[in-house]
Amino acid sequence: MKKILVIEDEPGTRDNLVTMLEMEGFQPFSAQNGRVGVEVARREKPDLILCDISMPELDGHGVLAALRADAATHAIPLIFLTAKGDRKDQRAGMTLGADDYLSKPASADEVLAAIQTRLQRHEQNTQAAIAGIELKPDFSSPGPLERLGLTAREAEVLLWIAQGKSNPDIAGILGCAENTVKVHVARIFEKLGVENRNAAAMRAVEALTRRAG
Repeated sequence: MKKILVIEDEPGTRDNLVTMLEMEGFQPFSAQNGRVGVEVARREKPDLILCDISMPELDGHGVLAALRADAATHAIPLIFLTAKGDRKDQRAGMTLGADDYLSKPASADEVLAAIQTRLQRHEQNTQAAIAGIELKPDFSSPGPLERLGLTAREAEVLLWIAQGKSNPDIAGILGCAENTVKVHVARIFEKLGVENRNAAAMRAVEALTRRAG
């Protein structure tokens, strides 16, 4: 059973996330602020962390810095879950070393999809490390994804799919209509010969990893 830590100062949001995770078969832990969250993370070694940014005592950025500086917790995937949602904030969160960035309010499907993507990628990274292979996808540019036979715009969409973003998120980031994103996603699936977002994301990670290596 995968352990998920929820660090969130708003009681209602925290309880809803914990309940959702329990219903999906995860073992959730929770913390009401960043300071307590870091303590729980060091004690429980969760498989993934969902973390708010604006919190008392220690904000999400401080949590991430503390975890990344500790050898025992530095590799734990962390997803920021916050009300800040514009493109600048999203890119800033990723730059700080977060594994993903979900904007509130996020649906249960969006949160669970992001969790599954990060857990799969973490497992892939772990297996690669055991095999002595360094797996470091470079998300700085969609350019390498065009070599998969995609247009420049499709490559941009796939870059964000690979980072766990939903169609509404991608529409907001790229400044286009959600229906336009859906069309691009359908074409990406067809060109890559895949049936879902996880499979498309894995193809993207492979392409971006080759570039980084």
